[in-house]
Amino acid sequence: MAKSAIYPPRKQRTREHVLADLSANYVEKFALRCGFAVERIHQDYGIDLAVFTFDANGFIEGGVVWMQLKATDRAKSNREGGAIIVRLDRRDVLAWIAEANPIILVLYDAAHERAYWLSIQNYFAAPQAFARIRGQTVTVPIPKTNRMSAKAMREFAREKARHAPQG
Repeated sequence: MAKSAIYPPRKQRTREHVLADLSANYVEKFALRCGFAVERIHQDYGIDLAVFTFDANGFIEGGVVWMQLKATDRAKSNREGGAIIVRLDRRDVLAWIAEANPIILVLYDAAHERAYWLSIQNYFAAPQAFARIRGQTVTVPIPKTNRMSAKAMREFAREKARHAPQG
């Protein structure tokens, strides 16, 4: 008598896993095109990528650009249509605001193969934005004009340099 096949439970790669990898890949290529180095953070505590920048002579610069990646197949716009809205955990937002190095929030729109970014510390420096940090989640608008690009990545490096301790 033939034995029936055994199908043990296996791990499944979900669409969320695919989106996470696509978002990281999308952002990494812009950093690499600028000559920067990127490390994925596998223990996710509100940060997904570390970007290390280098000067024109190839020497590493101090500090790091931290990135939190979000990804979706269905990006949601605000009422006016000029921004993509993203919901964030309040605990992450409070930790990011206190960070000395720049934190860049990136939303990858898989349906259109593009990404949008927001500088967290700059956004929450405005009193009206900071005042909205209530409850367990915070919804932020990312302007659609903030498209991920090599130019944006170089701006993140300049922002990091502005935050670096002078010495």
